[in-house]
Amino acid sequence: MKVALILLVMILAAMQQQIWFGDSGYFERKALAQRHEEQQERTQMLIQRNAKMTAEILALKNDAEAFESRARSELGMVKEGEVFYLIPEDDG
Repeated sequence: MKVALILLVMILAAMQQQIWFGDSGYFERKALAQRHEEQQERTQMLIQRNAKMTAEILALKNDAEAFESRARSELGMVKEGEVFYLIPEDDG
């Protein structure tokens, strides 16, 4: 009787080990849920970035002022008749 009881306890312990520490066990599922949450946050961040880029592209296509403003700030565009002044920054 004792041997059977010990054997049953050992079987139960082996089954518990699989439930808690196996490939689809509790801790693995918890880690997977955490990775899923992180991926969802990253996806939302990328969706927002894409929306900003889409809005910027549409503005550049449809609005000449936006196009000109971007050319002035990033490429140093100067219109005919304007005078360009460069003020060097003090690095000290």
